[in-house]
Amino acid sequence: MRPVPPTGPHPSTSIYDHGFVRVAAVTLPVALADPASNAQRHLEVLRDLQPQHVGLAVFPELSLTGYSLDDLVLAEPLLDAVEAALGTLVEASRELFPLIVVGAPVRWRHRVYNAAVMIHRGRIIAAVPKANLPTYREFYERRWYAPGDDVIGQTLTLRGAGAAGERVPFGVRQLVAVDDVPGLVVHIEICEDMWVPVPPSAEAALAGATVLVNLSGSPITIGRAADRQLLARSAASRCLAAYAYAAAGEGESTTDLAWDGQTFVYECGDLLGESPRFPRGSAATIVDVDLDRIVGERRRQGTFDDNRRTLGADQDVMTHHALLLAHEPGGAQVDPGVSTDDGPNVGHLEHHEVSRERPALETGPLRRPQDRFPFVPDDPALLAQDCYEAYSIQVAGLVRRLQQIGGDRPGGSRPVIGVSGGLDSTHALIVCARAMDLLGRDRSEILAYTMPGFATTEKTRSNAELLARALGASFETIDIRPTCLQMLRDMHHPAGDGEPVYDVTFENVQAGVRYDYLFRLANQRRGIVVGTGDLSELALGWCTYGVGDHMSHYTVNSGVPKTLMQHLIRWVISEGIFDAATGEVLQAVLDTEITPELIPHQEGTKAQSTEDSIGPYALHDFTLYHVLRRGYGPAKIAYLAHQAWGDVDLGDWPSGYPVEDRRAYSRGEIKHWLEVFVRRFFANQFKRSAIPNGPKVLAGGSLSPRGDWRMPSDAAAAAWLAQIEQDVPGDDGEAPGDS
Repeated sequence: MRPVPPTGPHPSTSIYDHGFVRVAAVTLPVALADPASNAQRHLEVLRDLQPQHVGLAVFPELSLTGYSLDDLVLAEPLLDAVEAALGTLVEASRELFPLIVVGAPVRWRHRVYNAAVMIHRGRIIAAVPKANLPTYREFYERRWYAPGDDVIGQTLTLRGAGAAGERVPFGVRQLVAVDDVPGLVVHIEICEDMWVPVPPSAEAALAGATVLVNLSGSPITIGRAADRQLLARSAASRCLAAYAYAAAGEGESTTDLAWDGQTFVYECGDLLGESPRFPRGSAATIVDVDLDRIVGERRRQGTFDDNRRTLGADQDVMTHHALLLAHEPGGAQVDPGVSTDDGPNVGHLEHHEVSRERPALETGPLRRPQDRFPFVPDDPALLAQDCYEAYSIQVAGLVRRLQQIGGDRPGGSRPVIGVSGGLDSTHALIVCARAMDLLGRDRSEILAYTMPGFATTEKTRSNAELLARALGASFETIDIRPTCLQMLRDMHHPAGDGEPVYDVTFENVQAGVRYDYLFRLANQRRGIVVGTGDLSELALGWCTYGVGDHMSHYTVNSGVPKTLMQHLIRWVISEGIFDAATGEVLQAVLDTEITPELIPHQEGTKAQSTEDSIGPYALHDFTLYHVLRRGYGPAKIAYLAHQAWGDVDLGDWPSGYPVEDRRAYSRGEIKHWLEVFVRRFFANQFKRSAIPNGPKVLAGGSLSPRGDWRMPSDAAAAAWLAQIEQDVPGDDGEAPGDS
């Protein structure tokens, strides 16, 4: 989807303050064998990137000369001109923001090397030779270039580049760490390096590289563009890294080949962006890479570092340091710490202190896909696939549990379920129906009960009955009000004598009585209680502990967030899994506001609303995703939430999401409900520590104490609440700490 820009003033408008780096993968027209002209073309692009605050700009392979030079690349005038062009870029870079990576042939010892050169603020940080030279199909690179796979920890001199060209670090095993952008560590590989079984980038990632860049001169043939993306996506996924790819395009020789100028960036397997292929003129993929995500994923996936220990991938790696933000153009830099001997540089780093004052940057909105509903794909085909898998997982879990307790034959253990006419119980019931179909049992063996309380409306009660009967389940109504009144009287609660005291006790008496009935009915009729509570309710503790909707014999919805639930039901309708009459009832349920129906209200007044009480599930699920799947803190979650929810008219909405339900949230609303989430999430861990069995549905999205989430029930939320107070802005113009 398109990113949603923030509206109004914001105390932190820089992506660099929120764990991102802006990356540009650039293709541009090349003037074959004319480095001076190519240097100027690079500068034209870089000056366009300057106001966009791109932190890393990557150009194609041999971008200063063109890839398709053949024997011309060995000519001394060309190689001299390359060094002069590098000098031009170095000098101009003093006034430019990004780390710049260009492709150039360089001389070292007896040979010429196909290399990438990184430039930043008036110096050449490193030159990296291509390690793997193709000699198959249309490639003949060993005719001109030496392979750089054995070049480690060396230096070279680029005399035409002036003082900056003296003693440039040269070798394949090099990383560039940007000290004032936490998490940004860059590794460079060139074209064919990506295609070999063990690419240099794999070992570089294990050694700490988070952004892998590929300068490519790959000519285009049918199907090759997809192959490039397959390899890059795989690398980004396996290496838990970003992978930026820039290929040669316009201007290359078409004597025997053609060039498409493909550029794209992946992050942990997700495509962040790509530019149109076969462009006329320059083209770029400009995206914001989430460094916090990469670092966090590596911390959680222990096998990543286990692999590093096994391979020893961090040995013999040269690490150079740079500062992207903490200095003015042409200012102080961190010494690269290059070894002067011929051996590998291990641990020989000099780090000089410099001013850490960072300039204020107005980087604008995030340039990356930013979903309002991270649990719900915007793409209709992907959403349908997710719904199919989620529903199938839920059904398969219940089928297996029923089989285990003898419920795989007629007359065996029966599903016992309370149906209210709401989303969760509706979906749980259609999971039960499908499970019985797969077990070859009649749906009449599903024992469905509706238990009206003091605030149950005829609409929801009717929906519950209509759905149960449409599915062919057995259905009964049990009025819980007499039992609840008796309990309230026994407790000397004012509501037992008719007084309108509608506190949490009044609500939980009803919830508890319902499940007390269900468990005793299951005892009596050889059944198991099928729980209906969802993942979002577990996160917020929106369930009655013990003998209440918190508990069941088996829960089918505990892995499904509230924002996905409605799409699952829509998918069931659209797929025609049940007949048309059932589909009509399901649609009626979708059209009903989410409500616990526990507090009476007068006719003509608004009924009790769950979201009025605990907040919008849209925001809570947004927070839940970034807590569970990303491990982010409140400040970053709030920043992302405003990017996603700041403007109702910008960005995509999931397929089928009602237009009348679409809205935006202000910073003040985001801050308020974020605090509510944090308080409830910490306060209700004791409920999650005792939840029943149920299938995990989403990657990284389970709250089971036996699975993805383990947390002490008495943990304090103080650090999270303090960050909200200090670092999360409120309504427009309100600074953190003022609310």
